[in-house]
Amino acid sequence: MATIVHRNRKVDPVRVAVVCASHYGATRGIAERIGAELAVAGLDAQVFDAAEPPHAEAVAGFDAFVVGSAVYMGHWLKNATTFVRRYQPTLLEHPVWLFSSGPLGPDDAEADAESLVPAEIADFTKMVRPVEHRVFSGAIDPEALSLPHRMIRKFPGAAEKIPAGDFRDWPEIEAWAREIARTLVASPR
Repeated sequence: MATIVHRNRKVDPVRVAVVCASHYGATRGIAERIGAELAVAGLDAQVFDAAEPPHAEAVAGFDAFVVGSAVYMGHWLKNATTFVRRYQPTLLEHPVWLFSSGPLGPDDAEADAESLVPAEIADFTKMVRPVEHRVFSGAIDPEALSLPHRMIRKFPGAAEKIPAGDFRDWPEIEAWAREIARTLVASPR
């Protein structure tokens, strides 16, 4: 683990909590890739499931946060929104980046960016003042879906609107993680 030297003194690595809520694992995969890129940059990155976040004292020990969620019907999953609301005072005191995963397929990539932003992000922008929010395409494996989600895909036109496949843009995700790392390494603590 690389350490950062600041003003001729050794400083412990920047500790980053990458917290995600993922229903079928695609968003977790994005969080893990972000965590891996942050670690390559010398940061102490730890990935957590929003359903099982670290306890409050541990959360307070992080220097920065990347919080993301899968998006369903225009909303973040409850565990992710609960994490942001519960730890809002701590998040407000640290750099925070938010990401959403959910639009699928090439048609969504061309959609108006504003239409892809989940409803909670406007409130979170006021609550925790994130450095940035990004929307990444997701992935869907019809075989892994729950019965209700499989049934939704059977509605007329639904399979075209919810296409099967992995649409995550790994180079884009990795580049964003490297931007976060550069920002954190450059920031005095």
